[in-house]
Order: sequence, then structure tokens, then C-alpha cells
Amino acid sequence: MERRIYTARLRDKIVLSESAQCYHLEFDVPEVEQFSFEAGQFVSMVAVDAQGKHQSRAYSMASAPRGNRFDICLDRVEGGFFSNLLCDLIPGDTIQFDGPHGFFVLRPPPVDTILIATGTGVAPMKGFVEQLFPGEAEDRSEGAHFWLLYGTRHESEIYYRRYFEKTAAEHSNFHYLPTLSRPPEGWEGLRGYVQAHVRQMLQDHPGILSRNSTAPPMRAYICGLNEMVSANRAQLKELGWDRKQIHFERYD
Repeated sequence: MERRIYTARLRDKIVLSESAQCYHLEFDVPEVEQFSFEAGQFVSMVAVDAQGKHQSRAYSMASAPRGNRFDICLDRVEGGFFSNLLCDLIPGDTIQFDGPHGFFVLRPPPVDTILIATGTGVAPMKGFVEQLFPGEAEDRSEGAHFWLLYGTRHESEIYYRRYFEKTAAEHSNFHYLPTLSRPPEGWEGLRGYVQAHVRQMLQDHPGILSRNSTAPPMRAYICGLNEMVSANRAQLKELGWDRKQIHFERYD
């Protein structure tokens, strides 16, 4: 079956981090009133490079569905064809894509869940959080607790920090835990890599051990580079988690 190609039009571009050259891009799809997808899925951008070769690159959507719009986030990569093409777009510019694709989506019903991400792997997690806690709309978390453990190097690279902090302040069952591998002096948050905190969080974080022992098994969603994803999958299995409880998406 032939894939349908859509046109995405850039509505807004926001710099998430000057130091990392990370951008948040907001698109609409002019030819449809509703662009349907599930939070956590991705689109494939398509374009022709300077040599006339067709290129395609997948980007997780950093938003929950809303009309005919979707968002992505990406770092500029030196020499990267799509990286530079997208980061150089200005509002009103268009690019073609197909999708949605992927199975990295929240499984029903909501249960206590750990969201583990590094770098732009936070994109699908933002979509999950928007879906679960949709601002003025009805809370869809059904009382389940969600812990977002997000790792990056520098404080300037904590993508979507204000959004996640605001959501945590407004919802007692959403917990936001950023950790820095290169923290600045005076940083009072977590330090080190995400995998170093998963076991400790499961053992010590307020609320986890006091949850009803008859509740459904917890789930984990992991997104980032392969080394981090593999380390956390192995760790959770060592702790007795079944593979069906662990969902992941690799970026390399």
C-alpha cells in the first residue's frame, strides 16, 4: 500500500537550548482538518538533497494530538542534512512527510509508570504527558502515578523544563526528576546518569512502595540512545520486571 505524503507547514520555531542548538518546531497540516496519531508515534520527513537523492528521517512527535497540528524537537547536527534543513526553516515554510508510524504508545489502562529519557528522547514523553494531563481538559491519568526521569549533561539542556515543572506542580501524581551528568555549582537536583537513579527511585521515592500491592504491574517507557536504553532494560529485568512491562524506542 502506497504511503500518503502530507505537507507540514511551520507555524512556530522555539529555541529550547542555545548551547545544544535544540529547536522545538510546531507544524500544521493544511490539507486536513484532523491529523490523527497517538502520542509517542513519529513522522518521517522526506526531502531531496543537493545530489538529487531522496532522503527520509524519522522524528518522534513532541505533542499529543490537537486538530491538524503536531510538534517535533531536534538538535542541530553539524553536516546533518535534515538537521540543518529543519532547523533553518522559518514560519510559513513547508516540508513533506508521511506517517504517523510506530508502536511506542501508552498501553491502556493507565498504571503507575516510569518514563525514562535522555536528550531529544524526551519528545514522545512530552506527548505522553500532554495526553495524560491535557491542561484544562479532563485528566486522563485515572489516578495512576507517572515519574519522568530525564537525563542530560548541562542545566541549559533540560528541554521543556518549565512545562514539566508546571505540570508536576498542578498534578500530585506526576513527578518530574531531571538529572545532570555535568551539573553546575549549586545544582540541588539529581546528579549522574538516569540509569543510576532508576533502582534508587523504585526503592525510595515517596509513594512507590506504599502503593497497593494488588495494583497492576508498573510499566516503563524508555527513549534515547541505545546504551542508555539497554542499560535500563537490563536493570529492570534484574529487578524482576517482565519484558511486557518495558517499552522502548532507540534513537541510534
